[in-house]
This record gives sequence, C-alpha cells and structure tokens, in this order.
Amino acid sequence: MSDAPLVWLPFEPELLGELPDNLRYERIDPDHLPASADEVEFYVLAYRFHPEDGEALATLPKLRVVQTMTAGVEHIRGYVPEGVLLCNGRGIHDTSTAELAVTLTLASLRGIPDFVCAQERAEWVPDTRPSLADKQVLIVGYGQIGEAIEARVRPFEASVVRVARSARDGVHAIADLPDLLPDADVVVLIVPGTEETTGLFDAAMLARMKDDALLVNVSRGPVVDTDALLAELESRRIHAALDVVDPEPLPEGHPLWRAPNLLLVPHVGGNSTAMEPRAHRLVREQLERYAAGQPLANVMTGDY
Repeated sequence: MSDAPLVWLPFEPELLGELPDNLRYERIDPDHLPASADEVEFYVLAYRFHPEDGEALATLPKLRVVQTMTAGVEHIRGYVPEGVLLCNGRGIHDTSTAELAVTLTLASLRGIPDFVCAQERAEWVPDTRPSLADKQVLIVGYGQIGEAIEARVRPFEASVVRVARSARDGVHAIADLPDLLPDADVVVLIVPGTEETTGLFDAAMLARMKDDALLVNVSRGPVVDTDALLAELESRRIHAALDVVDPEPLPEGHPLWRAPNLLLVPHVGGNSTAMEPRAHRLVREQLERYAAGQPLANVMTGDY
C-alpha cells in the first residue's frame, strides 16, 4: 500500500510481531534520515537524548505523531511542531528503573561499594551496616514508576510515604516535603524533569533531610542542586546514590567523582533487558490505535 501512512522505526518491524496492514513501516538510521522524510507520519524515536533528533522534526512535513521510548520528554518537547502529537514511553521503564532504585538503596545502605574496594585490595573488612528493614522510604514523584518502587520496597519490611505533584488519597503534595523529609531514612526521587522540579532539592531542602539519610536520584540530574549536594556529601552528613547527575555525562575531574558517601552509576535506570520487550509492546499498541483511528496513549500535555 504505497499510499498508506508511513511509520519510521528505530528497529526492525518484525520485532513488533503482527502489525496493522494499513500502515507502512521503515527502519531508519536516525543519524541519516532517508528520502522518505517527505512521507513519514508516525516517528518512533530511538532510545537516546540527542538534540539532532528534535531538530530533524521540523523537516518532516507530514509528521503527525512523535513517540519516544523515554519516559521524560524534556529533550524533545521544545522541537515538536505545532499540531503534532507527542507521546512518551510511560510504562516502558517501570520495571528497570524500580529495580535500579532498590539496587542503589540496598547497595548504599549495606556498604557494597566499600566491600568491592576492599575485595580489590584483598582485605577482609567485616562491618555492621544499616538495613532497609524498618526504614521509612519517601518516594518523591509517585506515578507508575513510584508504584513499582513501592511494590519492591515493601517486602523488605520498610514503610513508604508517597509524594506527588498534588495531593490525593494516600499521597502527599510536593509542598509537604519540608515537613516530611526530617522523618525519612531514604528519599527516592522519580519526578519528571520540568521547570517546576529543576532545583527542587536545593540546599534548604537537603538540609531538611535527617543525618545519615540516603538520597536516591533516578529522575533527572537537575532536580538536585549539585553544589548543595556536594557540600552535604563532603561534610558526610548524608549519603547519596545517583543514576543521574548535573552536568551529564559527568566530566573528568568533576568533584562528584571523588565525593564521599556517594554511589554513582551512569544513567542506566531504564537500560536493561526488561526495556526492549516493553518498548516493543507499547509501540505495537500505539500503532494499532493509530491504524484504527483511536486515541493514542501517553499523549503529553503541558509538562506532564
């Protein structure tokens, strides 16, 4: 069907299983857009954060839908032409990111980085470390990923306090954070990257955390003020485990590399073997909706 709407994919269409036959599919290299740029209506972006992907959108005259495989869309939102739907990858990363949040929490509390360093030195250094059991975990940004984190935290015999943009039954509002932080042993950040959340954890907010508390950031680097966090870490008052930082990637020589009380991983929260099948499922379902003329899921409006 040469006149059927064209879909650009960052992977082979066969990976999606049976697809609607009233659409056309083309796997593309996002670094070298093909001649079919004049025809594409539905563009599934590759899983990456390249500004070139956003800049290319203005060159696609028939574009109607941009589907990301990232949950956050701050890297692409400003480039989406007026009248084009932007859909995010909500649901793709719940499992992977929740796993990493719990991994960072457990590794930090139980001192795994120190034990790894001792192993490299061939030193046997037993020590008593904090347990996740009996701790209060404050989840800031209680959406689907927050729910997935809670489902994994509760079996460790920890309690959970939920915080979201606005209050609802069983969930506190962001405005309540200053009063909630002094009681939290672990603070997990999973808010989206927006103007509202940039610098949310500044010096004043970090100062509200109790001594020896753990800050786990699996959201976006700019949510935490880097200089303020460095000051807290260098004083050894709190601990942190970061999947994301500001700036990112972290340049050579940056003081975060040497900060005490810090476990650092290079933005791998969603990047696991659990991502691919969930990404394929979401894209297939979106294409089925599009082919049938039904409303799409995960349509982004405003900052959320």
